[in-house]
Amino acid sequence: MSRARSAGRFRDRREGGRVLGEKLRRYGGRTDVLVLGLPRGGVPVAAEVARVLRAPLDVFVVRKIGAPRLPELAIGAIAAGGTLVLNEEIARQVGVDREALQEEIARESRELERRDRLYRGGRPPPAIGGRTVILVDDGLATGATMRAAAETIRRERPARLVLAAPVGARDTCEEMRAYADEVVCAATPEPFLAVGLWYEEFSQTSDEEVREALAAPLVTPGPRPADR
Repeated sequence: MSRARSAGRFRDRREGGRVLGEKLRRYGGRTDVLVLGLPRGGVPVAAEVARVLRAPLDVFVVRKIGAPRLPELAIGAIAAGGTLVLNEEIARQVGVDREALQEEIARESRELERRDRLYRGGRPPPAIGGRTVILVDDGLATGATMRAAAETIRRERPARLVLAAPVGARDTCEEMRAYADEVVCAATPEPFLAVGLWYEEFSQTSDEEVREALAAPLVTPGPRPADR
């Protein structure tokens, strides 16, 4: 049993990714699998998943929509491709001003476009149609960003969409099943409280770390050593 499992926490996102990759091992070595990480924190997790599965890695940019004057409170998210997800109930509870909300959406849309250009460096987005897509984040709290990404990816008609995270709130992991063919949360501790509590090291992932992970050579699935 790993230290992360025995202590109830992962050492860092990379260890979380390795544990998650083992949970997804049945997708390993297949030519149709694509692993997508949600930036920033989901990318180092996704990189480890891709390594375990010997699958190609890419990024899918999503931005959280924070409540005006309460930026840490997620009331929704916007994804590459323009999909907008809003939690109307939370917005009403905090009395969100519609004009301020539209300004927040416009600001996050500009940041989304900036990051997409930065991370891709002019590369086109990967082909999704007909593939098995594994969408990865470092944790599922409200699920707003994952939902926005999932709804956008669905439009591209993947053969199968899997949503995955090392840790998540039990209710959120269950709710996400409405947006994918499969949801894999390696751990669903209770009480959950926050994603960062389940990592010993949870510093902010930098743009440069995302770019380094994406610049690594793509993995070509092949026979495992035991099969040779």
